[in-house]
Amino acid sequence: MTAYVLVDIDVTDPARYEDYKSLAAASIAQYGGRYVVRGGKVEVLEGPWPTSRFVMLEFADGDAARRWYNSPEYATAKTIRQEAADARMMLVES
Repeated sequence: MTAYVLVDIDVTDPARYEDYKSLAAASIAQYGGRYVVRGGKVEVLEGPWPTSRFVMLEFADGDAARRWYNSPEYATAKTIRQEAADARMMLVES
């Protein structure tokens, strides 16, 4: 069952966030994930959604996504992201 990690991000420290992006990309690939959406223009069509950046990752299943999120390979990147941005993240299985 394919799983998606949806991330709504407001970057507060763009320079530090650049460090996050390279570390995160390597860890995502290591756990079999891929970017479906990575930034780009966001247009809200309905309802309040004050986002400045949106990312969608795809994994083979929810277990793979959880392994990535809780992995030692992502730990440093996660810490940097938490310092450089405010984010809301969810896992959706289809």
